[in-house]
Amino acid sequence: MTTHGRRRTRPLTLNHEPEAVTWAREKAGLTKRALAECVGISEQLMSEIESGWRSATPANLLRIAAVLNCPIVVLERKRSSAP
Repeated sequence: MTTHGRRRTRPLTLNHEPEAVTWAREKAGLTKRALAECVGISEQLMSEIESGWRSATPANLLRIAAVLNCPIVVLERKRSSAP
């Protein structure tokens, strides 16, 4: 996909684990659209967060965790302690 001659690339770092967001959403019985509406973001952005094309902002990640009644630590990207 290109935008104005630039190739679209995935972010080098994510604030969240995309698979964890999808798992928690499905466990809560919500569609992407329903979760996006509750969080106050577009369905497109929710889809991009779940697929790893966009990093969830800390504020959006907090709202996602709250809506899913899920501890934020479950959704956060694990940081390596190795140098």
